[in-house]
Amino acid sequence: MLLANGGMLPQYLPLEGEQKVSPRKKGVKQGALIFLLGVLLVPAFGVLYGWTDVNLFGFFAALAAVLCFIGGPLRMLFAALFEEGAPTRQFIAPSSYAPPSLPPQLAARVSALPPDSVNHASQWRPRPQTAEIMPPSSVTDHTTRLLDKSEPDTD
Repeated sequence: MLLANGGMLPQYLPLEGEQKVSPRKKGVKQGALIFLLGVLLVPAFGVLYGWTDVNLFGFFAALAAVLCFIGGPLRMLFAALFEEGAPTRQFIAPSSYAPPSLPPQLAARVSALPPDSVNHASQWRPRPQTAEIMPPSSVTDHTTRLLDKSEPDTD
């Protein structure tokens, strides 16, 4: 990120107006709330059904389980896939730093390479000529010659 911005940390513009929660984030929060509500409602209705033997509490326990534990994650999935996200933040190019300008005589000499070394390669002896040395034979040449040999037939 620093290299893309010329070595400066990016600065972002504050968004105009109030900071509103995006519909996507709001939907994910609603789905999580529904799911966590199911964690409270289902055991509560189950306990009430066990104490009172009223079938209505059993029906509400089953209904809350289906709506909360299936509906909550489905709401989060829908919000994450189909609802609009937060607006992107605009980047401000930093104007406070400008690299120092070089005088014209120095600007002509600036290069990306380091200066020449003091010890040049002329102090070293030249490489020996090794062209007359035979390269080593390969292993496949040797095995091919062995396969070409015919075995004597002994009857």
